[in-house]
Amino acid sequence: MLLGYNTNGFAHHRLEDAIMILAKRGYGSVAITLDHYVCNPHASRKEAIRNVRVLLKTLRLRTVIETGARFLLNPFLKHQPTLLSRYSRDRKVRQEFIRSAIDIAKGLEADAVSFWSGTPLDNPEESVLWKRLVDGCRHLCDYAEKQNIRLAFEPEPGMFIDTMSRFAELKERVNHPLFGLTIDIGHLHCQGEVPIADHLRQWKDWLWNVHIEDMRRGVHEHLMFGEGEIDFVPVLKTLREIGYSGGVHVELSRHSHDAVETARKAMEFLKHTNHGWNTE
Repeated sequence: MLLGYNTNGFAHHRLEDAIMILAKRGYGSVAITLDHYVCNPHASRKEAIRNVRVLLKTLRLRTVIETGARFLLNPFLKHQPTLLSRYSRDRKVRQEFIRSAIDIAKGLEADAVSFWSGTPLDNPEESVLWKRLVDGCRHLCDYAEKQNIRLAFEPEPGMFIDTMSRFAELKERVNHPLFGLTIDIGHLHCQGEVPIADHLRQWKDWLWNVHIEDMRRGVHEHLMFGEGEIDFVPVLKTLREIGYSGGVHVELSRHSHDAVETARKAMEFLKHTNHGWNTE
């Protein structure tokens, strides 16, 4: 496994500078959150993608593409529209964004594209929400298959798909070989889905991306390591045991004001906790 870092924790840096800093800090993977100034899919990007790909290769970094920018698609409403939005035109906006993320992932030779369900603003029958989400996921899987890019779906507290049991139902409904999983270690602890190691073992064959941070039970707040309640020793031990070879990406988006020092502290903590990091 590779210790990585999410660029949403470097919101005040140029992407290239953030990548360079993370490489110097010893990280082996970068989770690139697409945003207004980070490979913006709405802007002309061919040269930018080429430059980032060269930089990643030069620094020997792997990458995944993240699609959780807060206000990229709607300046008034965080994380809207989604695959669950009431109107098909709004759902298509989210689908087009994720398709663009798939294109960017192809250009960067990324390991996967990570995304989530979102939260509906209307209140239809649950069957309607399932249909909206499954139809959208199947559409994205068909597009991803053409580009040979894996999709790593993330259960997120407060969203329609929030727990591992609901992800299991979604996985069965979508039923596509490129539809896998992003596990966020903090989310599992927050929602009481423990032991965390059991979920890692259960989903080892579909685990394509990992987020990591500290957290407290019942509170969805991403914390610096040591400020929450998680015992990371068995978590990292299990990731080694199941042979997970992807990125384990620190996700501390609210620490961007002190990004460089936060990345240093996170690296120090995790290297001390786990002596088997591979940065090649």
